[in-house]
Amino acid sequence: MSLFGPPRAPGWPVELADGPVLLRPYRRSDATAWSEVRRANRAWLAPWESSLPGGWDELNSPAAFRWVHRDQRRSAREGEGMPFAVCLREANRDRLVGHINVGSIVRRALCSGYVGYWVDARVAGQGVIPTALALAVDHAFGPGGLHRVEVNIRPENRPSRRVVEKLGFREEAYHVRYMHIDGAWRDHIGYAMTSEEIAAEGGLLARWHRVRAATR
Repeated sequence: MSLFGPPRAPGWPVELADGPVLLRPYRRSDATAWSEVRRANRAWLAPWESSLPGGWDELNSPAAFRWVHRDQRRSAREGEGMPFAVCLREANRDRLVGHINVGSIVRRALCSGYVGYWVDARVAGQGVIPTALALAVDHAFGPGGLHRVEVNIRPENRPSRRVVEKLGFREEAYHVRYMHIDGAWRDHIGYAMTSEEIAAEGGLLARWHRVRAATR
């Protein structure tokens, strides 16, 4: 790769799947489903999300989704993010159950990005988000052209920390008052992974399959 890096948005758009878990770009038609999931999960999600002006129902309305969708499309076009709707493939539809984004992407000498995610509490604990994260990271390290990904999580958010720990992310930092979350500046634990750390295992999804098989 040259010093000036790959095309602006390498590896995008794309759909990724493993079993019933599907990652795909958002569509404008997702507004109602996105709003329903977000509003139903207020107690589950609000303590871990960045502070924004406005009430939960307003910020997670179908109208708000249109703004979110436009921002995601711009980020993806500029090569700054890879936002995915996390869906479960069912008999007659793909049911939206979460979100994952490889964002704040920097190219050239860094080739890195930060991953954020959330999932519907009604499917939590079923391996949906670990699978989605493994799919997204493998894509980021492959067609996405990245070398390093980071995940920053509040210490109190044990479910989210379990996701990255099961996948073998390295805990490498403690960020004091890192982000304004739920009304205050909150500490975060920094986890990271580089492409070399999983190359010999055939990728992060292959590692996740072995971890699941060993614990069943």
